[in-house]
Amino acid sequence: MRDQEPAPLGAERRLSTKEAAELLGVKPETVYAYVSRGQLSSRRVTGGRGSTFDAREVEALARRNRRESAGSSPSGGELSVRTRITLIESDRYYYRGVDAVDLAMRHTYEEVAEWLWTGRMRPGNTFTAPAASVAVARRAVDALPEHAAPTDLLRVATIAAATADPLRFDLSEDAVLGTARTLIPTLVAALPPAGHDRRDEGPLAHRLWSRLSPRKNPDEASLRALDTALALLLDHDLAASTLAVRVAASARAHAYAAVSAGLGVIEGPLHGAASGLAHRLLVDVLDQGDAAPVITDELRAGRRIPGLGHRLYPGEDPRARALFGLLEQIPRAEPALLAARDIVETTARHAPLHANVDLALAVLTTSCGMPPTAGETIFAVARTAGWIAHALEEYGERPLRMRPSGLYAGPKPPQPLPE
Repeated sequence: MRDQEPAPLGAERRLSTKEAAELLGVKPETVYAYVSRGQLSSRRVTGGRGSTFDAREVEALARRNRRESAGSSPSGGELSVRTRITLIESDRYYYRGVDAVDLAMRHTYEEVAEWLWTGRMRPGNTFTAPAASVAVARRAVDALPEHAAPTDLLRVATIAAATADPLRFDLSEDAVLGTARTLIPTLVAALPPAGHDRRDEGPLAHRLWSRLSPRKNPDEASLRALDTALALLLDHDLAASTLAVRVAASARAHAYAAVSAGLGVIEGPLHGAASGLAHRLLVDVLDQGDAAPVITDELRAGRRIPGLGHRLYPGEDPRARALFGLLEQIPRAEPALLAARDIVETTARHAPLHANVDLALAVLTTSCGMPPTAGETIFAVARTAGWIAHALEEYGERPLRMRPSGLYAGPKPPQPLPE
């Protein structure tokens, strides 16, 4: 039912909020978000509650959304998705238009995550895990074999935490934000300790340290490097894992399921596990005291050198540059920094590639006594906040828009039944 009487013939046709939402395939709250972004105009109902919208504007926006969400350009270009979260250009990247490196250098991981989710900065913000969620996640993780990979632990912890949350199917913004603020600390709390007691209070980086490094009393410089690494890795536009999260959110999977989809993707060596490969390379260089023979063996085996170059940064990876700067303030990181520099200089003779964030992470994990898989854990924990931001954004879009059409290249039908 409309909010007003039918318009006279030739007059402007107005739609109610419900009608506009149905035509756009979004929730009513998203209609008002379009108004706040200047994509729609609204008019208050005379003498009543609610707003009305110009039908022609709504129909034009619906057509534009369908074109943009079709998945690819007419020329067959790469998949593109409209987002307001992260921009990467000119060897820099930005969270909501603000330089991401500046944010990471000046604020904690929790503060930057909150900024990415809400656009508001909450100084001193920390995440707290509910006891019930932690208990069920720890029981699930403790049941896994000792050789389980970090992403195995985190994925199981995510699923376990979901079962402890009866409100997980509430996809409203407030509910999803509540999930985000409790899921991330639950994942950290569920990880086994690294040879000493778990730390379950204080900033998230301090708690994560007790799961990754056997050193019980870390110095402030090392903790700051870990916290900054988390903030630097929080989001990076539509990486493969983030796209998987958005596909899940497009199908209206709850936030835990969307995060689980992202965790399933980062196990590949070309994504989340890349830092572990760089860690092992760095350890080999430290053991041999020279990068040349190690690089030679890698190339002879037909493997690419991990930790070098990035397809989105023709120049320097800004995340690596920032993290290397912090690592230079840690005296015990000097051998690993020198080994990393040797790797870059040795390969530069034939392929002038800059160090990327995976090599910087490898220096951090190596110099702090962490295992090769620590970088993958840091990456997954950090990126969970970015995945939640993308899930939130996708929940405001038309459901199931992430449905590309296949280009069939099989036998032309009809084919006979197989014998």
